[in-house]
Amino acid sequence: MKMFRIIFAAAVLAISCEDKHSAIQVWPWEDPVVEEIELPVPATLDKWTDVSSDYGTLPEYIKVYKSPDKMEGKQTVAYIAVADMSAAQWDIWSIADVEMDGTTDAFKTPAAVYAEGSWPVVINAGFFYASGGLNYSSSLAVRNSEVLAYNINYASEDWVTLYYPTRAALLESESGEFNACWTYKRSDAHYMYPSPSDNTWEAKPAKTPSSTYPEGAEVFSAKTAIGGGPLLIDGGKFKDTYVQELFNGTSGIAPDSDQPRTAIGVTADNKMITFVCEGRQMTEDVAGLTTADVANILLDLGCVEAINLDGGGSSCMLVNGKATIKVSDGAQRAVGSTIMIK
Repeated sequence: MKMFRIIFAAAVLAISCEDKHSAIQVWPWEDPVVEEIELPVPATLDKWTDVSSDYGTLPEYIKVYKSPDKMEGKQTVAYIAVADMSAAQWDIWSIADVEMDGTTDAFKTPAAVYAEGSWPVVINAGFFYASGGLNYSSSLAVRNSEVLAYNINYASEDWVTLYYPTRAALLESESGEFNACWTYKRSDAHYMYPSPSDNTWEAKPAKTPSSTYPEGAEVFSAKTAIGGGPLLIDGGKFKDTYVQELFNGTSGIAPDSDQPRTAIGVTADNKMITFVCEGRQMTEDVAGLTTADVANILLDLGCVEAINLDGGGSSCMLVNGKATIKVSDGAQRAVGSTIMIK
């Protein structure tokens, strides 16, 4: 892996995306002591409108809802698909960029992914960019226990001082358990962590993640996974770790400003929720949401694990091939990865 390519990769990320591992049967970290954690009330959806019938015939275990007109004190147009994972399946499409050196694999619009498989739900996923005639993924993608791409492992604002952030992922184990965590790809190993490395643009770079830092490191393993960031919810707790993941500043995704957003979460009763919201005035007075807003909404819906995905012009969710939000590019953007549910 060439340092120049890796560094340039992270630099382009913000510009282009926001404007055989062994199986394990249980997660390596002990689950939080439930009696010490007050988990969110299960999703009530009282203020959301069931619009499933607007999108044709769906499996009985998948429902689609539209948000109320105002959420988190802001005019909002948002949609969620709620899938009962005791019956539903999710899958990942991604360009294959496992060497992080770029690929000739083509980006695809969500509509193109739908046309190839007629998935009831298709949503954009991780970050990506193009350079020098090649396409690059900046986010983890795992399908059938095979890694197709890794979360990017360098970041900088001036491209003199380099940082090595851990970044978010939502994982499903071979046994079907879901977990949000932070990951890091070294040249010799791929790790997952129960907490992020302690980075901030206002301080010198934290040390490079390893088998001993951050604490609780384990060799990465998952049946299905998608990366992005920041991590929004872990163990039923609000996180929004955009500072540690270095998603703020000039090289970030404007996490504390109102933007179109995409996110994915899982509830305590094993429902997967995919979320998109409009922004950038595609509907009058609808500017979008911050990542904190999205985290709070997903908490209110009962999510106990959740991560943010690529947003801005990439944000798009199709239900039976029909668009939900108005995309801010005016047309669907070809992206580097998608999540599909059936």
